This record gives sequence, C-alpha cells and structure tokens, in this order.
Amino acid sequence: MMKGNGYTAGLPTYEEPTAKPKSRRFALAFGLIASVALLQYYHPPITSLRVNDGHVYSDAVKPACPQAAPLVPERNRELWDVANEIIGSEDFKWKAISLLAGAVNIPTETFDEMGPPEEDPRFETRGKLHKYLLESFPLVHATFDLKKVNTYGLIYTWKGKDESLKPILLLAHQDVVPVNPDTVGLWTHPPFSGHFDGAKIWGRGASDDKSGVIGILQVIRLARCRRAYRFHSTTLEILLSHGFVSTRTIILSFGFDEEGGGTKGAGTLAPALLEMYGENSMAFVLDETGSFSEQFGHVFAMAGVTEKGFMNVKMEVDTPGGHSSIPPRSTGIGILSRMVVEFEEDPFMIHLERQTPTYDLFQCFAEYGKDMPDELRATIKEAAQSDEALSEVENILFHDPLFKSLVATTQPVDMIHGGVKSNALPEQAWAVVNHRISTQSSVAQTQKHDTDLLIPLAHRFNLTYTAFGKDVTEMDVPSKGSLTLSSFQTIPPAPVTPSSGKNAAAYELLSGTIKATYNSHRALEGDNIAVTPGMPTGNTDSRYYWSLSENILRYNHHIADPMLGQHTVNEYLSLDAYLEIIRFFTTLILNADESTTL
Repeated sequence: MMKGNGYTAGLPTYEEPTAKPKSRRFALAFGLIASVALLQYYHPPITSLRVNDGHVYSDAVKPACPQAAPLVPERNRELWDVANEIIGSEDFKWKAISLLAGAVNIPTETFDEMGPPEEDPRFETRGKLHKYLLESFPLVHATFDLKKVNTYGLIYTWKGKDESLKPILLLAHQDVVPVNPDTVGLWTHPPFSGHFDGAKIWGRGASDDKSGVIGILQVIRLARCRRAYRFHSTTLEILLSHGFVSTRTIILSFGFDEEGGGTKGAGTLAPALLEMYGENSMAFVLDETGSFSEQFGHVFAMAGVTEKGFMNVKMEVDTPGGHSSIPPRSTGIGILSRMVVEFEEDPFMIHLERQTPTYDLFQCFAEYGKDMPDELRATIKEAAQSDEALSEVENILFHDPLFKSLVATTQPVDMIHGGVKSNALPEQAWAVVNHRISTQSSVAQTQKHDTDLLIPLAHRFNLTYTAFGKDVTEMDVPSKGSLTLSSFQTIPPAPVTPSSGKNAAAYELLSGTIKATYNSHRALEGDNIAVTPGMPTGNTDSRYYWSLSENILRYNHHIADPMLGQHTVNEYLSLDAYLEIIRFFTTLILNADESTTL
C-alpha cells in the first residue's frame, strides 16, 4: 500500500518461503514483481573485464542506481512555495476538475485508417477541443505564439529572455482511443462525462492523455497571469503574478492521432520544429508514460530513456487455386500454418546483459529495496561483477514470460487471413507478425532472423522466396507457389538518453524534479523515492522527435495503477494524482528555468 495517498501498491508483500530451493525462492520473488513490471531499464556498459578463477569481473563497475538529490527551485523558491500552497487549496481543486472534465467531454477518438485531417470528418472533434482550449486558456493564447500544423497539430511557443539557451519541449496528445459502443453500459459513469465522484475524474482521456494537455496548460496559464493573485486562479497565474518571466524558451507540441501511430500529428509537428530550430536544438523533450510504484518496501519512479523498436512483418503465401475436391497435400493455408508454428517454436535467442534496461531495474531494486530477501539481493549485486551470478539471475528472471518478453525481440502472430470460399482452394493466405525489437537488436537483424527462419520451409514446399525486397531463392526455376515477406510500420529501437555521466544533465534535472514533487505533495523531507532509467512497453509520439534532442525522456508523474482503465472501460484519474501532475510540471518548468547545465 502506498503510504499517504490511498493507492494499492503494485506488489503484494513478499514472504520468503521456508524449506524451498534457492532458485524457487528467487522465482517466486520475481513472479511477484512481474505482475506490475511495465518498464525496462538501461545500464551503462561495464568495461575493463578481467578473468579470475573462471569468473569474469570488472575493474570499472559503476555504482548501482546512482541518484540525484531532490531539486527544489532556488531563485524561484518563493514562487514555488506559493504555487504548492495554492495547488492544495479547495478553490484550485475545483477549477482543475472543471478544466479536465471539460476536455474529457469532447470525444477526440482516433480510429484505424483515418483519412487526411482536412477530409475525414472524424477529425473535426479536434477543432472543438481547440475552441475549448482557446476559451479556457485565453492568457496562454494571448502570450504564446501558436502554430497549427496539418490542420490540428498544435505548437505553442513562449520565447524566453535568453534565446542562447536551448528550449525545453513538452509533448502531449489531444486524441483518445475509441470507446467500443458495445461496452458503454459497462462504464461506471458515461465515458465522455468527465464525472467527478468526489475522488476521481471519470472518462476516456482523463488519464491518457488529456491530463497531460490540460495539466501543462494550467501551469503555463498560471505563469502568464499578471493580475493580482486570487484563489480561483490556476497554477501559473500565481507564478506570473509574482513576476515570473521564463528565461528559457518553452515549447509545447500536441499531436492529434497518437493512438493511431501519430503519423498525421507528431509525424508532421516534429519536422516543422526541426525546420524551425534545427537538429539537437532542444535541451530535452518530455513525453508521456513512466510512473512510480512501491517495490520491496521502497518507492521507485521509472523514467523512460529509450523504447523498443517496432515492426509488422506480413508473410504471404500464393499457391494455385482450384476445386477443393482435388486438393494438394498442403494448401496455401496449410503452408502458412506451418510457418506460424515455426515462428512460435523458434523465438529469438536472448541473454540478460549488463547493458539491458531490465538488468538495471533489478540492480536498483537490490540497492534500495529494503524488503528484498538478503540472498536475492546478494546474487543480483554479485551479477555486476560475476558472469556466473549474472547467469543465475537470468535463469531466475526468464522463468517469467513477461520479463523474458521485455528483454527479447518478440514475435507474436496477431493477424491471419486466407481463402474466399469453402469449396475453393485458397490462392492467397497471409499472416502478420508483430515484432517489438529489443534495444540490443535492430530492424536489420530482425529481418535477417525472419528471412533465415523460413528458408527451410520455402525449399520444402518448393516456393520462390522474396524477403524484404530481395530474392532469397532463384526466381526463374519451376515452383509450386511463392512466399513473400514484407515489412510496414517499421520503427528502430530508440536512441538511449544518457542517465549518468557528464551528458546526463537533463535526466538528473528530471530525477531531482520527481523527488522534489513527491516530497512536496506529501509534506516529506529527505530522499524518499529512487529514480531509475526505464523503458515503456509501447511506443509514444516521442519517436518522431529524435533529431531534436539527445535527451528524450518519457515520464508521467503518477502512481502506477492497473485500474486506471487506459484503453478499456472505466478510465479515470484521481484528483490527488492530477494535482500532483500539475505540481510536477510547475516544479519542472521552474527547475529548467534556473538550470545552468542543460
């Protein structure tokens, strides 16, 4: 149970079983963690290896899970204190509820295969949201330069006093996943009602991601208000009423089809920003995902520093048709089925490496998890220097398929189609394999794996074979059909944002901000939360912004809660979590304004 905010923690209490083998004890412990492990973590490479008595050790093992101190604004401390006081006031809470609920009321759903924004009427809800933002945040629109890209993409720019400083870029998305009409009756409150029940704001987008859009704008609105402070004002109005003027340029970029891949929204916003500012022009880019939760008796925040790659591979088998009364030994569907089995029976080879995010996660748990069993802690820590211990941790970890999939390139077959009639032999059959590509691999390696995997079956069934635009078998010899592999929606693994060393200023600023926000929201002192570099399980709009900064960070400051209802029925966000999000963005902007290291 998370102390102080009434949430259930992600893990049940671990009780070490008696009279069981060590590997069994470890497997149980990792099984508990697997129930909520949604992120991976990156660990810097270990260098200068030496061999001694059959074990490999390192002369340059870095400290496990190094931490930044809580970062409280100094020059802007008075503003920060006032903002924190107001965020906790009753008048501010009701204003925040009203603003988020109003945005949830507008059903900005993104469906598959939507047309151009200026032609597809389903995009028109974004225009209604824009009108709502204009009416709700007039000071933002009076102060910021607003540029619209591809009809509904929004770029807000507030130029700072010192244009020699790199801007910060905050991302969020306006759209939501559709609500299945057949499930409307399953919702506790109507899906676009924005209903507040005294503790939670209900509705599609309350958590993903209109709380990001509205939370950021509330902070900015507070900063720009120059009239006298009033308790019904929003957060940044308080800051500016005390004379706050941003030193560093602040840019907001809000896509409008993230839930459909982001091609029309972020896919056009990022190139526009690149043309305006150039490569590596941003101090950092911050997008959604990332959260905090209690593990082994300590709270850990997981800030995304990379993402797995993504690739859909279509395998298509073409064979002669005919009447089903005279079938061949294997039809096209039968051949394709054998290929599906081949994928399932021959997964990617994986090993736990010190460079992988999951390895770093458990080093952090071992370093700060006060309730972790001593024997488990010792083995994880020993893995930093001993390959034998690392192998033991790997064997324990991969007992759970969730952790195995987080480390590996995965390859589920998610779509299949073949045939048109029961008495006609299928002339075409196809299936789609969805790959989430390991950060230790690449698109090219994944394509090679798929190509090589099916060569024996192509020979067995006498198929001409083309894979990713290249001929694998001879094309001018007799065959009984063809096999074609092609890829679409391909995304390589993301570059890794530095999380330690001289280039980690952005990550350290985020880490210190997380800690200061966590403390201030709970009136705590000291170091109460450990921040770990992580990796979201999915892909975000941030993938379009790689050229703009070497520091792409992915983090939402709220507790990991599997009951939030994202992408399903009963999505909600608690008022307490929403207020902490606003507190986080306030602290981040003030800290970035003061930073001399970004």
